[in-house]
Amino acid sequence: MREMTDLEAAELIGMVSVFVAGLTIAIGSVGPALGEGRALAEALGAIAQQPDEANTITRTLFVGLAMVESTAIYCFVVAMIILFANPFWNHFIETK
Repeated sequence: MREMTDLEAAELIGMVSVFVAGLTIAIGSVGPALGEGRALAEALGAIAQQPDEANTITRTLFVGLAMVESTAIYCFVVAMIILFANPFWNHFIETK
C-alpha cells in the first residue's frame, strides 16, 4: 500500500472539512427551523384561544425562539471553525 503524499493529505483534509461543515449547517438549521415553526403554530393557537394574554404569549414566544435559534447559531460557529480554524490543518502543518 502506498503512502499518501502531503498534497493528497491536504486535499483530503480540505474535502472532509467542507463536507462536515456543510453537514453541520444542514442538520443544524433543519432542527431549529422545525422547532420554531411548531412554537409559532402553538403560540398562534394559544393567542386565538386567549386573546387577552397575547402580550404575555408573544413575549414568551420571542424568548423561546431566541433560545431555539441559538442552536443554529452554534452550528454555524462550529462550521466556521471547521472551515477557517481547523485544528487538523495545524497538525498537518506541524508534522510536515
